[in-house]
Parts: sequence; C-alpha cells; structure tokens
Amino acid sequence: MIRLNHLKHIKTKDYRRVLFLRTVGNFLLFSSLFMIGKTFYQPVREEARFFIERLVQKKYLVAENETYKISTAYQPANQLAKVLNIKPVEVLAPVDAEYSIIIPKIGAKAKILANIDSARAPIYLEALKKGVAHAAGTAFPGEGGHIYLFAHSTDYFWNVGSYNAIFYLLTKLERSDEIDLFYQGKRYTYKVIDRTIVDPAQVEYLTRKTNKEFLTLQTCWPPGTTLKRLLVFAVRKAE
Repeated sequence: MIRLNHLKHIKTKDYRRVLFLRTVGNFLLFSSLFMIGKTFYQPVREEARFFIERLVQKKYLVAENETYKISTAYQPANQLAKVLNIKPVEVLAPVDAEYSIIIPKIGAKAKILANIDSARAPIYLEALKKGVAHAAGTAFPGEGGHIYLFAHSTDYFWNVGSYNAIFYLLTKLERSDEIDLFYQGKRYTYKVIDRTIVDPAQVEYLTRKTNKEFLTLQTCWPPGTTLKRLLVFAVRKAE
C-alpha cells in the first residue's frame, strides 16, 4: 500500500513537471509567432498589395491637390480588377502642400517633417511615427543641393510596426521611376538613377556633395530589420 502511494506521488510530480514544461513551451512558441507577425506584417502586406496591383495593371496619377478628377475614358477595362474590386486608376495628392512626398510606382504618399536630427534617436523615431523625416542640414527642394529623406526606421526589430510604412517598397524602384516632392505649394519631380545597400555606419551618403539637385531616400533593409540601409538616388527632372 505504501509503495502504491509512493508510485502515485511520483506520477503526480511527473505530470506536473510535464504540464509546466508544456505550458512554458507553448508560451514561448506563441510569443515567437506573435513577434514574427508583428515584425513582418507590414512588409508582407505591402508586398501583397504591390503584387496584386501590378497584376491588375493599376496606375497611379499625381495631382497638385485633392480636386483632381479622373476621366472615365482613361480608366482601362480590367476584369480581374473588377473581380477584386480594385480601382484601375487612383489619384495621389500631396498630404501636405507645405512639404510631402509621392511615389507613384508604389502608391506611396506621406507628409515630410523638416529638419529632423538624424543623430538623435528619440527625435527621429518620434518623427517617423508621423511621416517621412528630412535630415537636418540637407537641402530643400528647389535649392539645388542634396536632399536626404528617411523613413521606416526603428530602435528594435519588434517595434518596427510602430513606424511609417511608406518606404517599405523602395526596393521596387528602378532607373527613371518618378518621385515627387511638394514643397511650399510647388511640385518638384525627380527621376531615380541608382540604388544601393550599405551598412548603418556608412553615413558619408548623408553629407555627399553634388553640383545638381540630388535626392536620397533611405530605409532599413531587409524590411522589418535594422541590419542594413537601402538607399535610392534620384536627380531633379529638368522643367
């Protein structure tokens, strides 16, 4: 009888140990899945949107303001777009005529916050929750210098979802693609000439000199991480 009770006691302890380990294991598993989902949700969503819009041949037009109207004759017929209830043509107007950006190819637009200190994380991280940051000390549109804009940065990878997603698809930009900046009520158009991936320590791109109006867009790479920096370079289109 004593031996039987002893065996039951051992089985109870084993059961509790297994239950504890299983609970901890399940917690760690679901926590990991949650963090992965939080980190990569926005990049995956943007990639899916871009893929579908390219599939249905959606076009984005750039307007000077919100009053722009699309001619119904311009809108191409696309059965897949109708099935998916996607507008074949969409107008992108500046979020803020005082300072904002539009990138037609990736359907992106956002307000630009001027003169953000790129060396002080608390300042630029707060700005990136609201839009795109213009690096302090770099030129403004129309001044003929080097304009440096950055977005989608984060202090830790699990916090990436808290920041603006406008630059997630910068990698889709190719030579001659258009980037539009609106500054003090005027539109400035730039054409992409190149792109590169660099280490975060390579800050010389921020202070580069140029003899023509030059635009650099920066984002983190790969999307959802802070391992590298993707830079897109563009020059102002002749008027």
